[in-house]
Amino acid sequence: MSVVLGIDNGTQSTKVLFYDANNHRVLEIKSAPHALDSRKDGTREQKTHWWIDALLSCLNQVDSSLKSQVQAMGVSGQQHGMVALDEHGHSLLPVKLWCDTSTQFWSEELTKRFGGRERLIQELGNPLAAGYTAGKVLWLKEMLPQVFSSLRWILLPHDYLNFWLTGRVSAEWGDASGTGFLDVRKRCWHEGLLSMVDSKLIQKFPPLLEQGEPAGVLSQEAAQCTGLPPGIPVSSGGGDNMMGAWGTGTVEDGDLTLSLGTSGTLYGYSSRPFVDDDGVLAAFCSSSGGWLPLLCTMNCTVATEFAREMMGVELDEMERLATASSPGASGVTMLPFFHGERVPDLPHGKASIMGLDATNTTRENILRSGMEAAVYGMRVGLDRFRELGYQPKGIRLTGGGSQSPLWRQMCADILKCPISVPQITESAAFGAALQALWTLDGGGDLPSLVQKHVQFDAEKSCEPVDVPGYDEGFERYQMWLNGLIPYYR
Repeated sequence: MSVVLGIDNGTQSTKVLFYDANNHRVLEIKSAPHALDSRKDGTREQKTHWWIDALLSCLNQVDSSLKSQVQAMGVSGQQHGMVALDEHGHSLLPVKLWCDTSTQFWSEELTKRFGGRERLIQELGNPLAAGYTAGKVLWLKEMLPQVFSSLRWILLPHDYLNFWLTGRVSAEWGDASGTGFLDVRKRCWHEGLLSMVDSKLIQKFPPLLEQGEPAGVLSQEAAQCTGLPPGIPVSSGGGDNMMGAWGTGTVEDGDLTLSLGTSGTLYGYSSRPFVDDDGVLAAFCSSSGGWLPLLCTMNCTVATEFAREMMGVELDEMERLATASSPGASGVTMLPFFHGERVPDLPHGKASIMGLDATNTTRENILRSGMEAAVYGMRVGLDRFRELGYQPKGIRLTGGGSQSPLWRQMCADILKCPISVPQITESAAFGAALQALWTLDGGGDLPSLVQKHVQFDAEKSCEPVDVPGYDEGFERYQMWLNGLIPYYR
């Protein structure tokens, strides 16, 4: 067997996936949860040792004989988190995550210092959106100067895991795009923006790996902790969206992936820089040598989970109740901004349920409105892709929501695009494993590798059906949104 390991460090848990590349089958998947420190001011934090504990918990559930066969490994990680390390590699404070909006003031302040949102897009390709790492770094410099004085490295979550595994500090283009400090066209750190935080900040960001360059090899110390073979290559890895692109086969122009997870993301591969002058789509780099324009909403399955818990129903019952409602949810509209929002740019936004009256206030309609709202947010992004000339060939659906038959068909109908679902549902972990395989083989033709290993579940494919109720529901969604935006800014 040719066994490779993919690790996915997500918001809610860490997962490990062992893949037999010779026989095209997953041998083992294990998961361990993370705690999340949430506060009313928008703080969302985790500690680095929680991630390591979760990783070791996963690996301890795997037979040592399988671990001994691993030939290469790769890491996927939640994007935008700020891991601040001292010169000894110790974490200086809890990690502010992608969904942390408590530092939004500093993102806005840094935007002003640089000359505004338009100049940021012009020079770097991206504005400083809610949750990006850049605002967190300025917050650290101004609010915790003593901690900042001890700072040696700023890493992203997947960079930190690579460092723990290899002892080597590095970053790669895809995940680095989400810091806000990367010039995505030139694929290098933007020293001008970095210097507006601190004149020596460039020295605290890691060197960027070239395409195909591994992060390093598994150290003796990490091998002893994990039970994995020392010296095996650790690929560059990437952000969860970048690794999800590998794991769903989005590696050629026209490929699109939609992830219905804690956050909602819609991203497509581009062989050229893809910059949205309006900043609706993030102009990220891919982790495969191209670019990965992306829409991210901060509330996807979050909305349905809040609604489900409020109603006191289990997951299977939610599907049944929502199915009993009709497209458009009888006029009920949810704005699901439980964690603020990135697109639209409303870091201080609040969730609302609109359009309730004496005839439509039912569990069925409220539950369905949460599911529809998540997809309406994605339609904003897909419409923007099309406006900018991107021609989608179809959408690969992943994330927890992809397992819902109702949500799958809803995506096809609202987005007016065919939907396919990969057989291996843990797309980020699988993508990291595929990248490890690609690195082990010395690079090469990535589309051929992906076509060979990424297969789709024919029974879960959906063709779009024209449903007027969704068009009317989307119009209501935009009406309520436009009406309430002034109250959230």
